[in-house]
Amino acid sequence: MLFLGLTVHIAQAQQLAFPGAEGFGRFAIGGRGGTVYHVTNLNDTGAGSFRDAVSKPGRTVVFDVSGVIKIGGKIAVSPRITIAGQTAPKEGITIYGNSVSFKDSTIVRYMRFRGSINMSKGSCTVVADDLNDIIFDHVSIEWGRWDNLHIKKSKNVTLQYCVVAESIDPQRFGALLEVPEYVTMHHCLFAGNQSRNPKAKAKIEFINNVVYNWGKSGFVGGHSSADHYQDLVANYFISGPSSTDSFLSMFSKTDHVYHRDNYTDLNKDGKLNGRLITDEDFIKETATLLKEPSLLPKSSVKISSAAKAYQTVLAEAGSSLKRDAVDLRIMGYLKSIGTKGAIFKTEADAGGQPETKLVKLSVKDADQDGIPDGWEKSKRLNPTDAMDAQKINANGYSNLEQYLNDLVK
Repeated sequence: MLFLGLTVHIAQAQQLAFPGAEGFGRFAIGGRGGTVYHVTNLNDTGAGSFRDAVSKPGRTVVFDVSGVIKIGGKIAVSPRITIAGQTAPKEGITIYGNSVSFKDSTIVRYMRFRGSINMSKGSCTVVADDLNDIIFDHVSIEWGRWDNLHIKKSKNVTLQYCVVAESIDPQRFGALLEVPEYVTMHHCLFAGNQSRNPKAKAKIEFINNVVYNWGKSGFVGGHSSADHYQDLVANYFISGPSSTDSFLSMFSKTDHVYHRDNYTDLNKDGKLNGRLITDEDFIKETATLLKEPSLLPKSSVKISSAAKAYQTVLAEAGSSLKRDAVDLRIMGYLKSIGTKGAIFKTEADAGGQPETKLVKLSVKDADQDGIPDGWEKSKRLNPTDAMDAQKINANGYSNLEQYLNDLVK
């Protein structure tokens, strides 16, 4: 029995968070095997609210509504949570107004998190500190007052197909990574941030990302006495109207860099026609160059060319099942390849958070297990038996997870 228990534990530990999960956070468990919570309104607090949904561990959060949830205070998400933004109808869900922090073993998909000039001066929109195993997939993170994203002393983190953009006063920074280990960022867009796209005091693999319209600087090294390891592969750094030529900045000898197939386009002519980034670009920044990667052999990301990554990011990054007006505007800047874009002081300067009407999900879920009755019937499940949602299939996913994955195949 001990052997069988150990075998099951190992199998679960190696189960991907969902098909297509890559990088060091790909084995996050989320709410697998736990309870289901339906978000039924756009209120800040109370029954059926997002805040209440994430207040207890071991949940899969599904959305029966779409729209903007304006939050007054910060939200602390409990561990072992799956936030399935893909279940919301129409344009999906935006959490707007303050910071959201996360804990261990979390899966976040197809969500928008936006801060505000009204939150405290030092606030970041998304915080993922002191945790193990988290994956953000197709998530938009914007309007942070210090950094949009903060990750400190965490391990096994993935951001894939995400947007980290338009940080606001006073700092207008993209992301600060403070000594996390094993961070993967791939097919993400950093846009409209003054600097820190990201600042990598970390062990990080940075693969197939696009950095667009930075202000003072693009990708920033760790620049500290501690040793940091950064593998940069097939990224595209594209300057915009706000950009200097400093697509790399603030590296030191303690930054151990492996790089290949990265490009930079600094001419702002509306065409993707950049040049290959060379050893000299990093040596000028005093980085220590490595002949072999530090992290890539331990990870799983399928790598394309930088030009292909640009197209993928343009099509997929952010909460892209249906982009809202803010993300469409940001993607429009990127599509201009150097001719459009700005760095804003407040979200109001950027046009503000659009008002959207509450839209309710029209499908029925009789047993409230998170799976619509029609899908259950098509799979020969019982729409009046909530227990079948947690049954594990041969592929290692529960019926609930299978439904969630089918929504975004």
